[in-house]
Amino acid sequence: MLARRVARPLLASIFIFGGADAAQNPEGKAGAADKVLGDWTPPGLENTAQVVRVDGMVKVGAGVFLALGRMPRLSSLVLAASLVPTTLAGHRFWEETDPQKAKAQKLQLLKNASILGGLLLAAVDIEGRPSVGWRARHAVAEANPLT
Repeated sequence: MLARRVARPLLASIFIFGGADAAQNPEGKAGAADKVLGDWTPPGLENTAQVVRVDGMVKVGAGVFLALGRMPRLSSLVLAASLVPTTLAGHRFWEETDPQKAKAQKLQLLKNASILGGLLLAAVDIEGRPSVGWRARHAVAEANPLT
């Protein structure tokens, strides 16, 4: 369908661009990530800048897969999972004392929430094919003609 061929790259574009920036310049986002991670870093990573860099690379990879329509449901889920902590780290409007900055951060948070909605729709899009649940129910019904 034409809509999927256009929508997926459009949805993926912000992750490819933003992920590449985070992977190349993680230090600028590490301070915000510290607010979410605290002292914790995943095994194998030494500091928050490395976490930001890996997150950026994940966003680029999953974004490219989504844009190309390769494993779109999985890549959408990966992007959704990555977007939540990024949003919580980067758009903490409740901590802003300047009303204008708080309003701008709230708008960015809502933008990310909207993108999350699009990713969730992409994650459940079965492209018109029957779902696994539907196929399972019908397989059982066909195997047992008495029901």
